[in-house]
Amino acid sequence: MVDHVLALAGTWTAWDGRPVPADDRLYTPHKAIRRVADHMIDHLAEMEARLVGEETRPDHWHASAITTAADLAPFTAADLDEARSRLTRLARIWANRLDALEPGVLDRSPGTGWTFRGLAFHVAESAYYADCVGALPADGTSGPAPGRTTER
Repeated sequence: MVDHVLALAGTWTAWDGRPVPADDRLYTPHKAIRRVADHMIDHLAEMEARLVGEETRPDHWHASAITTAADLAPFTAADLDEARSRLTRLARIWANRLDALEPGVLDRSPGTGWTFRGLAFHVAESAYYADCVGALPADGTSGPAPGRTTER
């Protein structure tokens, strides 16, 4: 999922600044990266809490319901480098955590909610946010792309 998101993000440095409508929301390059990272952090925190027997803490993020001023900023080559560092490190944390689980815990996970295997597959669906922005053409024009699918 992270490789897919970063491949799309590689086309976003020429973004024209217009949010992309998808479903009932607006998406921008920064918002897509924010949502992917937040989703990975949210469910990693859930897994860690459940592993130590704590109650999970609800997140208070506004998720994709809001578009912040920071979401509207130009997406530069430096932003792409930051996204690469952030998302690849988060992906490595996920892989390390899942690899360290005792056999069977992926499918018989403690606490309530999805199994940890189910959480991992759910987090992989975060590609949706990047897919909403899509691969932008070299001229950076944004907008609803013909044939773009944005199923949640």
